[in-house]
Amino acid sequence: MSGSAVFWITQLLNALQYSMLLFLLSIGLTVIFGLLHFVNLAHGALYAMGAYIGISLALRTGSYWVALVLAPVAVTLIGVVLYLLLIRRLRHAGPLSQVLVTFGLIFVFLDVIRILWGDIALGMDPPAALRGMTSIFGVRYPTYRLFIIGMGILIMVVLLVTLARSQIGAMIRAGVENDQMAACLGINVERLFFAVFCLGCALAGLAGVVAVPVLSATPGMGTDILIPALIVVVIGGLGSLHGAILGSFIVGFMATIGAVLLPGINSVLIFAALAAILVFRPQGLIPARG
Repeated sequence: MSGSAVFWITQLLNALQYSMLLFLLSIGLTVIFGLLHFVNLAHGALYAMGAYIGISLALRTGSYWVALVLAPVAVTLIGVVLYLLLIRRLRHAGPLSQVLVTFGLIFVFLDVIRILWGDIALGMDPPAALRGMTSIFGVRYPTYRLFIIGMGILIMVVLLVTLARSQIGAMIRAGVENDQMAACLGINVERLFFAVFCLGCALAGLAGVVAVPVLSATPGMGTDILIPALIVVVIGGLGSLHGAILGSFIVGFMATIGAVLLPGINSVLIFAALAAILVFRPQGLIPARG
């Protein structure tokens, strides 16, 4: 295989891996907005907490797999506290109050991370089974990055099947489209809201701990990833699972391939795509009907 073919296959795999990370983070963000009508800017901070908690668990237990399982649980518990103390009270307070409070939470979590873990970048080794390289399409590619791609695709398929084929999926779709009518039909909308919020927090924590062996953990990693995640949500469509999938691929491939082809204006292209969506299709490419 020619060197150029190897290079482009590698870049496509890098784009796919980044898209999967964006999907894990943005799906919780978009479904929380679509179902709860809540703008949670602190979602990126939960992603950062997942990364740092995962590092601590891996160091204490000596096992990446324990961190992979328990870090999302810990982040979910943090989300439960936030929901009970703040988010439930702010659900009907209007978007301005929601944005201001959750924007303030970003800095609270930033200081908590600096106090508990310091202000330097921390890393975590992947498990022994996922170290090294794997040959795919004639290209040697890091095994752990393939693991991220596989995990993202698996979660994507599970969520699609759950949303389309299960009773809980039908209830979520009903709540997104018309929460008042869903309540009239006997659906416990508040409990459903709470469950979906916890799922979003768990996925944010999972994205954080999965990303650490590739990106390392820094105090500002939550704010760094929040902007691309918000762009994914806006481009794909608020509250839409299919929109989050499409938006993740668009932003992931634009960011990765654009950095190779047009490194000087890569960021400009992404924000230009966002502006075009806001002007010509503000509801997003695949919006939720509600």
